[in-house]
Amino acid sequence: MTPVETRKCIRTLKPYPPGKPIEEVQREFGLKHVCKMASNENPLGSSPKALEALRKASKDAYLYPDGHAYYLRKKLSRKLRVPEDWLVFGNGSDELIYLIAMAYVRSGENVIVSEKCFIEYKITTQIMNGRLKEIPTKDFAHDIHGFVRAIDKKTRAIMFSNPSNPLGTMIDKKEVDYIVKKTPKRVLLVLDEAYYEYGKSRNYPNSLYYLKTNPNVIVLRTFSKAYGLAGLRIGYGIAQPEIIENLNRVRPPFNVNRLAQEAALAALDDKEHILRSLKVNSEGKKYLYGEFKKMGLSYIPTHTNFILFDVKRDGKEIFNTLLRLGVIVRPMSIYGMPTFLRVTIGTMTENRKCITALKKALSLHT
Repeated sequence: MTPVETRKCIRTLKPYPPGKPIEEVQREFGLKHVCKMASNENPLGSSPKALEALRKASKDAYLYPDGHAYYLRKKLSRKLRVPEDWLVFGNGSDELIYLIAMAYVRSGENVIVSEKCFIEYKITTQIMNGRLKEIPTKDFAHDIHGFVRAIDKKTRAIMFSNPSNPLGTMIDKKEVDYIVKKTPKRVLLVLDEAYYEYGKSRNYPNSLYYLKTNPNVIVLRTFSKAYGLAGLRIGYGIAQPEIIENLNRVRPPFNVNRLAQEAALAALDDKEHILRSLKVNSEGKKYLYGEFKKMGLSYIPTHTNFILFDVKRDGKEIFNTLLRLGVIVRPMSIYGMPTFLRVTIGTMTENRKCITALKKALSLHT
């Protein structure tokens, strides 16, 4: 029997490899306690206000959600000072990347990305049979000028994260000003700010400012990272109405579940949780930097809640040994960095456990 034939562009597609879940590592190695520091989740967990909202909303879990996200839309509109029709919501900002590709990328057109970019940009482009233009990084950062030089008549979009995932580096206001100015209005410019709350600094651009005069710009943000709602999957995009309308045309009608909307509403009011999360991240970053220096390991200074560091040997071997020791990190071989690992900044207890396990793993592979 002849099998149903899939599209040619799908045959070579490699699915996104998520970080190993705690339960899988516990089963595989017979461990009771596993420390997950691989997926850049908030080590403090969800906002207490969000958890309380979840408890109250759970009785209505049998009802379909509001596909328009009416109350969350109103609250975010006030918080961001943008019109309500400038917002679109997704099942995580990941889904919005898919919707952008579905709405805008045509077969044979190209999408410009960094060589070391969030892998979903590449996956969604391939799904739509688009062509990738991968620009090498410079000093572990996006080469904005390289992006601009790569634009041609078939360029449909430019996508990059700021701060960068997986590198942790940041593009400052001057560089974002440049690419916004140089990108033709026929080319969609996607500014992915999943790590926005961690990256804010004096030189960090106010990306919402660009939206007023640039109808080709969309900004993506999420509740998964600093707000600690990764398991509920909710993110949002901000752009002028024409882009939002196009994304809503391809968006599933009930893509953001009812409980996620309620939790996000409450999380927006929990400023204390965000401040504590940023403090824990700052203290953990300082500790891990210091320990890496003591061990003679180089690292990439970060503007996020994770750090890339070089173990100077096969990163997968160290990764697998750390799993056996009950610590999950992320190998970077998929990004062409075979000696690098990425670790999420955790609580001090988690950070110390990670360093203890890392020292043991390195000693076993000298």
